[in-house]
Amino acid sequence: MNQFLVILITLFTAWSSPAQEPAFEGGEWFKFRLSYSGWFKAGEATLSVVNERYKNKPVYHIKGEGTTTGMTKLFFSVEDYYETYIDKETILPHRFVRKIDEGGHTKDKIIDFDQQRKKAYVFDKKHNKHTTYDTPASVHDMISSFYFLRDKIDINDLEEGKETRLDMFFDEENFQFSLRFLGRETISTKFGNVEALVFRPLVQAGRVFKEKESLTLWVSADKNKIPLRIKAELAVGSLKADLDAYKGLKHPFYIIQD
Repeated sequence: MNQFLVILITLFTAWSSPAQEPAFEGGEWFKFRLSYSGWFKAGEATLSVVNERYKNKPVYHIKGEGTTTGMTKLFFSVEDYYETYIDKETILPHRFVRKIDEGGHTKDKIIDFDQQRKKAYVFDKKHNKHTTYDTPASVHDMISSFYFLRDKIDINDLEEGKETRLDMFFDEENFQFSLRFLGRETISTKFGNVEALVFRPLVQAGRVFKEKESLTLWVSADKNKIPLRIKAELAVGSLKADLDAYKGLKHPFYIIQD
């Protein structure tokens, strides 16, 4: 479940384009239905945006939560919680929080970013440990990267086959996430048929994912750039996330009429 929430947020970490009309605003909320091997509900995940102030600066306070439900919860209980405070002007993170409990495996960490000094200050609350790391300029956490690049993507300036990257800091490590644009297609959703942009993130094959190109992502081809669907082929079985509910969109959500 943690892997899927991470996927849900970080799949957007490879877009870059000139500034344009913002894609989101405070009050936006998404809920996703997660299913295993295409036939039973495994859990759900949510993303929400709230306008707040952090250290006297206007920020978007964004929360991501993921839980197992139903039969899945009986044999593997998961409670994952993430949040970030991102600057409204730069869409860069000030603070990132990760608190997870996955079948008894727990993590509880806070990361404070100093973008000017290019530092990440990690507080591991579970082990009461403080660590400092060097970071690239304008580094993101996994949630801020989603909103930053979702905000900046120009849907009219995408080339099929093109791969792009973004610097991220996650779990005490700097890395670059790579994503390939595959093209456009119309998909059937709970809300009707929607024109979508299709992407293929490149992941590490082995323990979790079946192959390097095991993930596919569909995003609405409108000003919102809503995550509509994710499919992941895992080492054992497959996972799928579908948008199940939403509110507070900044722009109209275009549904293709029959």
